[in-house]
Amino acid sequence: MTTPLDLYLVQTQLTWQNPTQNLLRLGWHIQRATPHSLIVLPEMFSTGFTMNPSEYAETMDGLTVNWMKELSADRAICGSVAIKEDGKFYNRFIAVYKGEIICVYNKQMLFSYGQEHLHYSAGTESVFFVFGGWKIVPFICYDLRFPHIQQLNESPDLMLFVANWPSKRMLAWNTLLRARAIENVCYVAGVNRVGEDGNGIKHNGCSQVIDYSGEYRVEPIKDNEILIQSTLEMKPMSQFREKFPFLSDKPVY
Repeated sequence: MTTPLDLYLVQTQLTWQNPTQNLLRLGWHIQRATPHSLIVLPEMFSTGFTMNPSEYAETMDGLTVNWMKELSADRAICGSVAIKEDGKFYNRFIAVYKGEIICVYNKQMLFSYGQEHLHYSAGTESVFFVFGGWKIVPFICYDLRFPHIQQLNESPDLMLFVANWPSKRMLAWNTLLRARAIENVCYVAGVNRVGEDGNGIKHNGCSQVIDYSGEYRVEPIKDNEILIQSTLEMKPMSQFREKFPFLSDKPVY
């Protein structure tokens, strides 16, 4: 039986390339969430969107992943981290629960406008993980613009997008998140940072939760550093899908 999903989005400022300071700040937010919840952190939450992975990328046994394991005894924690593995760098989404890694996803669509493709290697496939009976599919920031990588054969219950999405492109962020919910008939949560990064790029959050019909469960929250909570129910989504069986017409790629 699938239970309601207690979801928390951490919309926060990030101190540029300072993992110690960021983990302290994020730990305070995480401790305020209820047990058995899913806590979602922004893209590259330990460093900000750094293009200096040779100095700041960590291993899967490094400071940040071990910090996630320590705090995940009774809750799931996820977000993306700059990771070094086999001589390559990845912008990697990691989910941890009860001290165990339950999902690893490497960002597929690298942000060439920000030269991400010059510093990181791209992932090659979409993945999902199951938490509390919910099928959850993670993506990272620029992935949002490319729906073809989100076309799984089986529809997810929740799509997560973790980001460092600039303020000046908020129209795209808000529009595309809503489109992903409507076309996949599922819940969508977008988690973005606030504040200015080390390159002078401003971010105003607009983290949000959208339901399977495209309606807001949590409207975009602008500028504030905040812990956002939303409880998602499976039954109304299942009833909506039965009434409007759009997914049965979805092509298989």
